[in-house]
Amino acid sequence: MDDEQKVYGLVYEPDHSESDTHSHEIYLITWDGRPLHTHGFCGITTLNVGHRHAYSGFTQPAPSGVPHTHLYSTITTLNDGHRHRISGRTGPAIPLPSGGHIHYFSGITTVDGRTPHTHTYSGTTGNER
Repeated sequence: MDDEQKVYGLVYEPDHSESDTHSHEIYLITWDGRPLHTHGFCGITTLNVGHRHAYSGFTQPAPSGVPHTHLYSTITTLNDGHRHRISGRTGPAIPLPSGGHIHYFSGITTVDGRTPHTHTYSGTTGNER
């Protein structure tokens, strides 16, 4: 996948009421005929300004069976009175001998804290879900 492909959306329909429209969230389970999957991820940031942060989340969905990456985003735990956002794109799929695959990810958090700072983080996702 060369470009980000969104796999969620809203459908708006007239409902003949005061607002004149309503919406439905839709969740796709396939993309171009291929099932979608996600990965869990978690870890702990580097020690900076005397503390670390933990984080966890799930990647955005991507199609199975083709070369792909996943977008990810989450908020860290509250430590030393603040949080950081982590976000990015995983590396390509790394096949597992037992089946499925994982992805490598790494990055730098947003700047935050009484003493403004960042943390670095890295790891591998869990197997596909």
